[in-house]
Amino acid sequence: MSIAPKYFIADRKNWHRHLIIYLLTIIISLGLVILNPPTAKAESASSKQLESIKEVTPEIILDQNSIPSPTQQANFVTTVSKAVEPAVVQVNVSRALDGVFLPPFFGRQPGNLPSQPTLRGLGSGFVIDPNGLILTNAHVVNQADEVTVSFQDGRLLNGEVLGKDPVTDIAVVKVEATDLPTVKIGDSDRVEQGQWAIAIGNPLGLQETVTVGVISATHRFSRDIGIADKRIGFLQTDAAINPGNSGGPLLNAQGEVIGVNTAIIGGTQGLGFAIPINTAQNIAQQLISTGKVEHPYIGIEMVALTPEIKHRLNQIPNRKQRVNQDHGLLIVTVQPDSPASAARLHVGDVIVGIDGQSITKADTLQQLLDRNGVGHKMQLELDREGKNVAIAVIPQSLPLDPAYPR
Repeated sequence: MSIAPKYFIADRKNWHRHLIIYLLTIIISLGLVILNPPTAKAESASSKQLESIKEVTPEIILDQNSIPSPTQQANFVTTVSKAVEPAVVQVNVSRALDGVFLPPFFGRQPGNLPSQPTLRGLGSGFVIDPNGLILTNAHVVNQADEVTVSFQDGRLLNGEVLGKDPVTDIAVVKVEATDLPTVKIGDSDRVEQGQWAIAIGNPLGLQETVTVGVISATHRFSRDIGIADKRIGFLQTDAAINPGNSGGPLLNAQGEVIGVNTAIIGGTQGLGFAIPINTAQNIAQQLISTGKVEHPYIGIEMVALTPEIKHRLNQIPNRKQRVNQDHGLLIVTVQPDSPASAARLHVGDVIVGIDGQSITKADTLQQLLDRNGVGHKMQLELDREGKNVAIAVIPQSLPLDPAYPR
């Protein structure tokens, strides 16, 4: 799911131009949601000064009885960090810059070839399997020619990227090792606003850095924080997260991983975001099994209706198609050769329900798509020019071709 301005398509040129002006005004103030494939580049990052953080954290199995709650012991953070840190790793990556050569400072010496510059980076990760499986962010290992993993005990092992998913920013790295310490996985569906949050990682290469805060919010969707090319909900925390933390674990007071530290908003303090561990685990299992992830899509762009938007649209001069619903998802674009096109969804249709469930937010539609999966029919209830219409649509796998139209 992504966000980008599009135009409402109609059958009259004159009101089409008026409609474009109205929609642009509405979109600027209220936003437009797109349910189609992302492009290769993350948009809105510069405008919101979004910085990806680069680290990952290993998994560790903790005895619940050995981790006192904050009310039982003031230094619960110390207890958690000591238990989890052995499973948190630093992920080191390097990539040669092809075709780029820097001239030697004193001129080229006879017989010497120009050196090829290498781009280096680091992030964090955590062990999820004692036989060498490490969870991290996809942006940490993206386009890496070489991956090495540093452990707390001093070991430096070569890593292989088993798979990465740019849509959710999750990757799995494999190292040749056994009996590694692993983290204990929590349940991110049970995370509540205000509970303790502990982040462990390697910000700016400072290994085993521990910060603490709370869960500031749950269900922050990617469009809310300016990551328009991702399709995921985030946990928000004020635990300090910095570049190099990406891929590291976000923990609860019991030492369980509840999220994967992923992003911060630059120029601010206390605005960090983590991928919920339930989502990360699901993606990781697919990457481990098949090396790829399928994401369902139907290929529409839409805007969530409110009484205000309805009123504005209906005030457009010479508009032939009235909006009759105060709430729902107004389709403003149907992508060619998409499941929506095949199902004959129309620009101007308002989605009011799916499989009997009322729909007022694009995020809800995306969640239902992800839950149903690729190839599973969904029944859409529509308002089409004041008439109730039911149409079946079969989601297909999201194209990842950057050339695919948004």
